[in-house]
Amino acid sequence: QVQLVESGGGLVQAGGSLRLSCAASGIIFRINTMGWYRQAPGKQRELVAAITRGGSTNYADSVKERFTISRDNAKNTVYLQMNSLKPEDTAVYYCNAEIRSSYYSNRDYDYWGQGTQVTVSS
Repeated sequence: QVQLVESGGGLVQAGGSLRLSCAASGIIFRINTMGWYRQAPGKQRELVAAITRGGSTNYADSVKERFTISRDNAKNTVYLQMNSLKPEDTAVYYCNAEIRSSYYSNRDYDYWGQGTQVTVSS
């Protein structure tokens, strides 16, 4: 069993910053790509940022140069530093991870956190 637990969401003023964390725990052999997604009311879930085990990153155009994704493989944790927040960043943010449970497993599985609310006021 694998669990992803997010933390760090909250209410901030436009222009402020937040740092989200997501820690994976349970039966884990290897974590490959990890990422952050978000879903605003009435909209589809979208990729915000992703990072491979080796550290390669990609970002949604709307958050480039404002958000930074990073990870600590030793802690099975991924972070999202969010700066210069805008009201349009308001959404529930979800952590995602591709995980292989054991050496004998033949594939990775996607796991999701419970989501953390980020609200940016104008």
